[in-house]
Amino acid sequence: MKFTESLKKNHQFRCVYSRGRSIANKYLIMYAIKNNSDKNRLGISVSKKIGNSVVRSRVTRLIREAYRLSEDNIKEGYDIAVIARSAMKGTAYAETYRSLNHLLRIHKLLKTSPEKQSVKKEEPEQ
Repeated sequence: MKFTESLKKNHQFRCVYSRGRSIANKYLIMYAIKNNSDKNRLGISVSKKIGNSVVRSRVTRLIREAYRLSEDNIKEGYDIAVIARSAMKGTAYAETYRSLNHLLRIHKLLKTSPEKQSVKKEEPEQ
């Protein structure tokens, strides 16, 4: 993750939880708050309710990879805390990616790409 640092300390998570805005969907809960820097900080929390250490580690890796692939489209300067819900236990990567991007879109953290908006499909001439 080239533009992102990690939230590691308990007080960093508590600050995001108390001051940040939360939005949830079936698989994830996301808190976000501006951090007044040029980098994002990402924190991932997976409870023991999800499963044993193997399952928790897999869920963490899925969330981190989904974030990494979306990182170029995410605005800079935010602290983001992602909490996995128990429904994440058996999900595939594609569902994790969609879920994370859904929450990023609702938080308005995704950059709008002008080239995607202006591109129109042209019908082939016959």
